[in-house]
Amino acid sequence: MTAGNGARRLWAGALVAGLSLAPFVLGPYAIGTLSRILVFALLAVSVHLLTGLTGLPTLGQSAYFGVGAYTAAVVATRLTDIGILQLLVAASMSALVAVPTGWLAVRARGVVFLMLTLAVGEIVYSAAVNWKSLTNGTDGIAGIPHVVPLPGMPALELDGLVYFYVLAVSLALLAAVSRLGSTPFALALRGIRDNEPRMRAIGYPTQRYALAVYCAAGALAGAAGALWVSVQRFVSPGDAGFEIAALALLAVVIGGTGSLPGACAGAALVWLTRDHLGNLEAVAGRGPLLLGLLFVLAVYALPRGLAGVRLPQRPFRRRTT
Repeated sequence: MTAGNGARRLWAGALVAGLSLAPFVLGPYAIGTLSRILVFALLAVSVHLLTGLTGLPTLGQSAYFGVGAYTAAVVATRLTDIGILQLLVAASMSALVAVPTGWLAVRARGVVFLMLTLAVGEIVYSAAVNWKSLTNGTDGIAGIPHVVPLPGMPALELDGLVYFYVLAVSLALLAAVSRLGSTPFALALRGIRDNEPRMRAIGYPTQRYALAVYCAAGALAGAAGALWVSVQRFVSPGDAGFEIAALALLAVVIGGTGSLPGACAGAALVWLTRDHLGNLEAVAGRGPLLLGLLFVLAVYALPRGLAGVRLPQRPFRRRTT
């Protein structure tokens, strides 16, 4: 193990320890905010799989986030309050929706792909508004029962307990995505991002690879939607809207395109800027303005995003006797 890998694992361990201790030192509002940041980070990571890893910039991940959220809400209110079942059904439904939409989208690249994914998001948003028998229209689905993580466990009624559930699921999914990054499949995706014609020339079915990662990203976004329902206990068409998709893409750009930790850091920064700094008395109601300034600052001052920031390191000195 190299020194760089050791340092990254040390920082990751310290971060996980800090997140695990958060409910013991923070109040309910702060814990609720952390839960939402974790969910949004998963959504940003699903964008990272397409935009950063494969080179397919997307504005459609809110569609699969919304599908997952509504699926989990329907399962919770009509079938079962078991969280793991809600997660599995939500992720499966989002992946299922991603198959036909992705089959069409991955045949394009660049701006055309971006516009197609935007259209997918608008279609799902329109369905959420108009399919009132299932989604309850613009009123959304409220009164969702408290989540029960596994059969036999009690319902999670306290914010801290819900946070631990979201943290455990988020860490498991992030670990799976991190593991994916070192596989031959991920190397092929990077090849598609860097030089797709060459990948096709040496025999790689690039569209199949792109469709596979598109469906995986949709499933991850759907799982994030299920967690969102566990935290909010409410879902509305706005959760599948353009704003969520744009914020997720913005988080990936600010965090550093191609970096998994960067996507998570960008998600935290974007969420805090919009929902915390934007509500301060001095700038109340100007959250979008702050986000715009943050984006401009990141583009000019941090062209490689937050992931490109290098902390100063103390030189290692060998002890002499």
